[in-house]
Amino acid sequence: MHSWNLTPQQAIEVQKQLAVQTVRTGNPEGVQRVAGVDVSFNPREPKALVHAVVVVLSYPGLEVVDRQAVSAAVDFPYIPGLLSFREAPPILAAIGQLSQKPDLVIVDGHGYAHPRRLGIASHLGLFLDLPTIGCAKSILVGRADGDLAEAAGSLTDLLWRGEVVGRAVRTRSRVQPVYVSPGHRLGLDSAVEWVLRCCRGYRLPEPTRQAHNYSNLVRKARQPISLNGLSGAK
Repeated sequence: MHSWNLTPQQAIEVQKQLAVQTVRTGNPEGVQRVAGVDVSFNPREPKALVHAVVVVLSYPGLEVVDRQAVSAAVDFPYIPGLLSFREAPPILAAIGQLSQKPDLVIVDGHGYAHPRRLGIASHLGLFLDLPTIGCAKSILVGRADGDLAEAAGSLTDLLWRGEVVGRAVRTRSRVQPVYVSPGHRLGLDSAVEWVLRCCRGYRLPEPTRQAHNYSNLVRKARQPISLNGLSGAK
């Protein structure tokens, strides 16, 4: 789709070109496998070594059926709004090692709720041609439209420059919300619905919670990890 060997200014131009190609309508049907994606790194390491993981869960059972990890040195700098140019290549490599393609991907990051409407969830969705959801732990752009009730399942729109770009979603009562936006091939209502369907009593939906935990294990171990015979880090 494009080269990854880009300057930050070139990356911004690529985002502008790709943003118009994303599809923010629809609702995935027949979902049997939901993947969670996360990346971790140690800021104290002298080289930018990132640990990208994908964990695939069955749906609706939400049991781990596969997981893969790729640790790679990256040259692209850490710049908010351009993280996909740093993190997407190892993520795509990890997804390429899966035994079966997922039907839906939830990414620890943003989708449409992005300065140029192309967060990492949208970027990955275009490369994979899969429905993707951005489910971030903090706001990149915008503000919540009013107070969010304390009960699990409460919602409020995320507004930026007069447009609804996502939603703040309370996934567990009296804990901080997550910020959901469509990545590719589904709408905002559908994205929120799928995040809530995949919650099991924690702040993070189960696919990205499992991915977050695994990425931290990979980062700390920096060696192959196995789970009941499943493939580990490469």
